Amino acid sequence: MGKIWFWMMSIGIVGSILSNNLTQLNEVILSEASRGIEFAISLAGIMTLWMGIMNIAKDSGLIQKIGDLLSPILKRLFPSVPKGHKAMSYIVMNMVLNMLGAGNGATAFGLKAMNELQTLNYKKDTATNDMIMFLVINISSIQIIPFTMIKLRLDGGSYNPSEIIISTLFATCVSTIVAIISCKLLQKRRYK
Repeated sequence: MGKIWFWMMSIGIVGSILSNNLTQLNEVILSEASRGIEFAISLAGIMTLWMGIMNIAKDSGLIQKIGDLLSPILKRLFPSVPKGHKAMSYIVMNMVLNMLGAGNGATAFGLKAMNELQTLNYKKDTATNDMIMFLVINISSIQIIPFTMIKLRLDGGSYNPSEIIISTLFATCVSTIVAIISCKLLQKRRYK
């Protein structure tokens, strides 16, 4: 990924030099750097809020109750994770935050879930089927309320920033179903 960014920036700089636009390049770099910092600070607020809420939900037992409700589905999706393992609570917290559109807040729980899944892995240099399934679900994740996108639309001046909720829910449901089915089919194919 670092190489991709390096080449993109290099091509942009060389293009600016060749087209004699160095002044514009400097202006863009300075203005976008400050916008990037503002954006990161605004997302930090959302992330902090959701991390706090999820930690309260975990300590109150709500995550365990949600996990119990989702248990039949999660057991089929992650068959080698033992009942009551820490990985499952982190997976549930990650999924709930992703469903609420707080993907940035979900990242920390996703990393913790992956670390816990790694403790169940006998081949430490190879991802297990459960790790791959978790990654697939995490990437495609269903979003009930896409808070981050609503905030971006609000910051961008949208008159109705929440109008994307229904279309986002539909699109993410379809993408998650297709991702899970594809992953399961490829897992079966791998062992034939």
